[in-house]
Amino acid sequence: MEKLKESIEAVWNNRELLKSIHYQIAIESVVDLLDKGQLRVASPHEGEWKVNEWVKKAVILYFPLRQMETLEAGIMEFHDKIPLKHNYKELGVRVVPHAVARYGAFMSSGVILMPSYVNIGAWVGKGTMVDTWATVGSCAQIGENVHLSGGVGIGGVLEPVQAAPVIIEDDCFIGSRSIVVEGVRVAREAVLGANVVLTQSTRIIDVSGPEAIEYRGFVPERSVVIPGSFPKQFPAGEFQVACALIIGKRKQSTDTKTSLNEALREYGVQT
Repeated sequence: MEKLKESIEAVWNNRELLKSIHYQIAIESVVDLLDKGQLRVASPHEGEWKVNEWVKKAVILYFPLRQMETLEAGIMEFHDKIPLKHNYKELGVRVVPHAVARYGAFMSSGVILMPSYVNIGAWVGKGTMVDTWATVGSCAQIGENVHLSGGVGIGGVLEPVQAAPVIIEDDCFIGSRSIVVEGVRVAREAVLGANVVLTQSTRIIDVSGPEAIEYRGFVPERSVVIPGSFPKQFPAGEFQVACALIIGKRKQSTDTKTSLNEALREYGVQT
């Protein structure tokens, strides 16, 4: 792995090396390891996440190596640089037409792809449901037993290389039409209600206690989150600006699926 990293860093700093078979093989090897789940753009370590910038660089470098080509799936035709993912049966992944995943994305056993899209560099954990018209952007990291509801948009990131990808940790529930972008991290077992929009600049305000606590770019474990707004003064007057409100926590006393249902009922969160 260190040799691969050295090769990727070398060609990143000198694009002339893209002409060399040695460096082409190194780039293709990294993307192949991503496709097989043996390498990740970001990985958890002792409660934190480490972004492997050199892996993102390899994904970016993969594009100029590829030529546009026509891809066919039955009567359907595509014209792109990146091939589609294959061997779902061997992976134990259920793929409902017209779900599409690009080569270089990894889906663990038990993943279900409804008609949806998963981009190169993404990693999707065991038992996760990517529901209808949901999208998982490049390099996004989706944990185990996550439910991405219909129309959810998980943003991708390639450049700048130091930028963290979106991270949705294990057992999260992301409600319909929610959007999570710009490297926001949603910690394990959190619940996002329908239409929650999270960016790095979104104010995420915990209003469940006597005093408001504000977060940016991070949703704490087991949080139940709904869309909200706050007043802000502009030259033209005072207007409401979108934010996200943490209105409570999923209970520790029940298992994940039961607590999810209870959270939705108790707090009136729409999915």
